[in-house]
Amino acid sequence: MKEPVNALAALDDPSRRGMYAHIRRVRRPVTRDEAAEVVGISRKLAAFHLDKLVAAGLLRTRYEFAGGVRKVGRAPKVYEPSGVEVRVSIPPRHHDVLAGILLDAVLEERGGETARDAALRAAHRQGQALGAAERDRARPGRLGTERALTLASALVERHGFEPDRETPACLRLRICPFHPPAAKAPELVCGINRAFLGGVLEGLQATTVEAVPDPRAGECCVELRAAGTP
Repeated sequence: MKEPVNALAALDDPSRRGMYAHIRRVRRPVTRDEAAEVVGISRKLAAFHLDKLVAAGLLRTRYEFAGGVRKVGRAPKVYEPSGVEVRVSIPPRHHDVLAGILLDAVLEERGGETARDAALRAAHRQGQALGAAERDRARPGRLGTERALTLASALVERHGFEPDRETPACLRLRICPFHPPAAKAPELVCGINRAFLGGVLEGLQATTVEAVPDPRAGECCVELRAAGTP
């Protein structure tokens, strides 16, 4: 899927928006001729707009006869929804990550374990898996503090944390990707956040770095810094 903002930009044109809405509504492949007729433009212009929607990841295309009935000649190009959802948040938020952690906690809560403990365990495990996957991809070998923070920065940026390297040994996270739920239950969500980031570091095998609580207004409640730093 392309960047969500690019998908939204593709829908800024009223003709594209009308064709996309029609294709989603009818729930079947649509030809260029039908799409053109729906919004009242030429077939050639409709083809241009439809292919823009394909490039943006909103539609997919194939060649098929209408109704599946084979006719003489080449099957026409048809368009249908790609099945992706588009959500844009500025700054970026990743409520899907938090939702996944909480769902795992509910499904895997152990006997005698509190819901909070289950959530922290699920958050750590999910972060650990992401960190391990990043380490397998980068194959960095033994990690010193600065290299570990560089790897961690690239990973957490993809999850909406907006990292800022304040010093070579400190990575400040300017955005909480779990806001606004964090504002409703700060102790729980900040604990999940710290467990998640601690798991990321463990998965990276970044033993020289730790996730430390350092809440600041409007920012993430955790920062990553050299282990043992006051």
